[in-house]
Amino acid sequence: MLIEIANVLSNHPLRSDYRVLVLKSPQIAPQVKPGQFIHLRVPGLNEAVLRRPFSVFKSDASSLSLLYKCIGKGTRTMAHLCPGDDVSVLGPLGNGFPPIRPDIVPILIAGGYGMAALYMSAQQAPMPGIVFVGGAGADDILCVNDFTQIGWQVHAATEDGSKGEKGLVTTTVDKWLRQNRDSRPLELFACGPMGMLKAVSDRAQAGGWMAWLSLDRHMGCGLGACLACVQKVKIPSTVPPNPVNLKNTVDWKWARVCTEGPVFECRDIVWDET
Repeated sequence: MLIEIANVLSNHPLRSDYRVLVLKSPQIAPQVKPGQFIHLRVPGLNEAVLRRPFSVFKSDASSLSLLYKCIGKGTRTMAHLCPGDDVSVLGPLGNGFPPIRPDIVPILIAGGYGMAALYMSAQQAPMPGIVFVGGAGADDILCVNDFTQIGWQVHAATEDGSKGEKGLVTTTVDKWLRQNRDSRPLELFACGPMGMLKAVSDRAQAGGWMAWLSLDRHMGCGLGACLACVQKVKIPSTVPPNPVNLKNTVDWKWARVCTEGPVFECRDIVWDET
């Protein structure tokens, strides 16, 4: 983990309220692994004490890209960053996605700009797989060309039917699973709203597949000290279940999403109180 003063190379609109910020980052960028994030101090936002966390969209030997949406004061201020400006970056942070294995069919599932957290996994995969992206409307279907250019097949779903199939992205996933069963095992990788992640977890557990989920939690320090982004996770039990006890209780502990996560395997998450 490093603190680096990164220089803005570009900050261009993608569509609607979405933008891509590209930073010159020769120290942090080469170390970023798929699913990790950085903490950015937004210049010009003097009243804000805390940094902002952003998943790394793309990274190479000297630069990294962040895909963000202008939805609050911090991101609206970020939209005014210009080439040549300097920003303070802390990272890379968190435990990201495991490498995609060559013996599985990789299925990536994203809600809106959750696509950003999944791109590096797709880029480094030993073979292309399938991407499912969902959003409220066509403006929320992002990065399709980025994935198709590296050979991935992309399926879109929108709640208003303006792009792809009409409905939730998990409904489109269900349809594909019914029609495209493969002899190789599947493995799921997802980033998006918690409701979508819970739905992906349900499907993975029903199908007997692994599902790696990037959780979205409000973060303070990003270093595990403030405990603002905790999530309940299961504690592996060494005691055999008692068939007389019908309560089916689960031993759990708090995990810090910024350090133990943001990526967890779906069976480790306690979903009843997320």
